[in-house]
Amino acid sequence: MRPARTASAIDAVAEGYLSAAVSLSPITATALGLPGADDRLDDFSPAGLAAAADLDRATVRRLATEEPVDDVDRVTSEAMRERLGVGLERHEAGIPHMSLNVLECPLQAVRDVLDLMPTGTPQHWEVVADRMAAIPAALTQWHDSLLYARSRGLVAPRRQVLACIAQAEGFASGDGYFGVLLERQRAAGHPVPEAVAARVERAATTARAGYAACAARLRDDLLAVAPQADACGRELYALHSRFFLGARIDLAETYAWGVDELARIRSRMRELAGQIAPDARAGTDAQALVWAARDRLDADERYRLRGTEALVAWMQEQADRAVAALAPVHFDIPEPLRRIECRVAPTQTGGIYYTGPSDDLSRPGMMWWSVPRGVTTFSTWQELTTVYHEGVPGHHLQIGQTVLNSGQLNRWRRLLSWTSGHGEGWALYAEQLMAELGFLDDPGNRLGMLDAQSLRAARVVIDIGVHCGFEVPAQFGGGPWSYDAAWRLLRDSSLLPEEILRFELDRYLGWPGQAAAYKVGERLWRSLRDEVAAAEGAAFDLRDFHRRALDVGGVGLDTLRRAVLGRWPDGVADDPRSVAAEAMS
Repeated sequence: MRPARTASAIDAVAEGYLSAAVSLSPITATALGLPGADDRLDDFSPAGLAAAADLDRATVRRLATEEPVDDVDRVTSEAMRERLGVGLERHEAGIPHMSLNVLECPLQAVRDVLDLMPTGTPQHWEVVADRMAAIPAALTQWHDSLLYARSRGLVAPRRQVLACIAQAEGFASGDGYFGVLLERQRAAGHPVPEAVAARVERAATTARAGYAACAARLRDDLLAVAPQADACGRELYALHSRFFLGARIDLAETYAWGVDELARIRSRMRELAGQIAPDARAGTDAQALVWAARDRLDADERYRLRGTEALVAWMQEQADRAVAALAPVHFDIPEPLRRIECRVAPTQTGGIYYTGPSDDLSRPGMMWWSVPRGVTTFSTWQELTTVYHEGVPGHHLQIGQTVLNSGQLNRWRRLLSWTSGHGEGWALYAEQLMAELGFLDDPGNRLGMLDAQSLRAARVVIDIGVHCGFEVPAQFGGGPWSYDAAWRLLRDSSLLPEEILRFELDRYLGWPGQAAAYKVGERLWRSLRDEVAAAEGAAFDLRDFHRRALDVGGVGLDTLRRAVLGRWPDGVADDPRSVAAEAMS
């Protein structure tokens, strides 16, 4: 272990920024495991957003006055200027003010944060109740920002507004999250203590009323003026892309690459499907053959689980097995990270996600499975690759290793620096790495991994194609993009159920740039590995590469490349928005 660094002036700027940022965002404080604000919610009003932008602007100015003392400082300075700089561009463009989509906006954030709060004592539940009671005010502040954006001609697409109205009405209903909160806790064997149950019930009722009012405001104030078109346009998409990647890419070249990558993966899926269901080959078209293989695997008892208890036990077993196999050979996995806690999520939207450990590790890293209502059986062949994505060597190792690196990195680097292309790109790289290492050799599990990769490649094509106005590739039908064209491509590119794929498509249409960052991020990660391997030749060591790269933390992909290769321009950086595509040249 390296000796601890002496904190620098740039570290002080970063530490001051984190402290100020979490004081403005209690939700972020809870997500990072920093105490003191769990009873409050963010100010989502225009004034609250302006305060966050003012902090970013002042911090960028302070960074300009400090000289780096070492490479750690160089990374911090460039990463902060890049992250805060693109954030300020988004603020000027009104993007935070118009934030409304089916997955990542204040509508979901004020509910999702409740999952991360401790509930072991009556005092904990009192804090939960206070935060639930604050939800109506937070949603009203959010609406004030939506109205401000509307005054500038910025309104989310009609499809997103309708979906968010439905979500708000779901949270307001008697059988939604707040309506069954006490009942769900009793059923799980963790009832709310009687001393505070009435207070929690009142707060839950208040939250339900807040969501009902929110749905009405969205319908009255936004629905009539929300544009029918889903696309944000090429200029705005370029800004979204830089935000999610920490890099500037050639969108047309990346679109063409995504088309080729999707075709390559689908071809491999068809070949493997023929091995899984050889009797279905004759007279069967290529896509029907893949569906036949899916049906064959779903009926195979080796891949079936019954009940959520069996699901959680399987997730835990696979996560523990990956740690045991990888730690001695392929990764430096610190002891505190050799356990990930697997849980069923309190929501019912489908999918698996990860939440990182708290700074003091009192809250462990957790993998959550959001089980749709009524689903009681599960097919593991589709999900083993996702366990690697969310657990080890994916997000749990990536995020946890950074959190633990307190001897080298300031808290902004360890806790708050996050870029989707870096994080999700690493997690996809981790899936492919597990396939390279032989953990997905089973034909069913391999098809599941390819299916996940096909979905991520389809995201690139749909996300960039729709929002930038490119033509649908000829092999996928040609012509202009529309919802129906995007749906046909997505349906033919994934074996997930229709309900999940419909939600996925709404996500791509309403959150430009984020979904494409997975596969594009993986491309840049693999390019970096190839570049390091070519430079080091026989001396290249994969375990050492992983350690060095993960030690940098969740910076933008341009900054990551500079840090790993040690190629710094004069000063800190000539342009913090530099062209990451040079990594492929």
